[in-house]
Amino acid sequence: MSTSETTGYVRLRVEMVLRITDADALTGTALESIAADFTPSGTSAGESAEERTHAEETVREDGAEALASLIDPFDLVGQVPGVELAQASWSSETIDYDPDAEDWVAGEDDDEAYYGIEDNETGDEEGGGGTER
Repeated sequence: MSTSETTGYVRLRVEMVLRITDADALTGTALESIAADFTPSGTSAGESAEERTHAEETVREDGAEALASLIDPFDLVGQVPGVELAQASWSSETIDYDPDAEDWVAGEDDDEAYYGIEDNETGDEEGGGGTER
């Protein structure tokens, strides 16, 4: 594609740190969403009871996974006039976060897995690999 063919595309980067204040409510909502996705009317080709069981186990074990299962990038831009979602990916991970830390940094553009405490020469770098959606 030439530059003139791609000028209409925009990469929107959004980074958020969310605090889970009610893990049971989050997990329960994620489980309800999974149940709705796997009802006979919502089942798409290839989805099975095994996939549903795996999805349920995943959200029960990890709040970050429960949150990621509920996030839909289309919902963020679906009602914005004049735009169409061309591609989306997102990830979630549990992180160590101190909003008062002076050395807190968000990941760099080329460092998809790094979100944590900046190297403070003590070897205390925090980072993690999330689950990409």
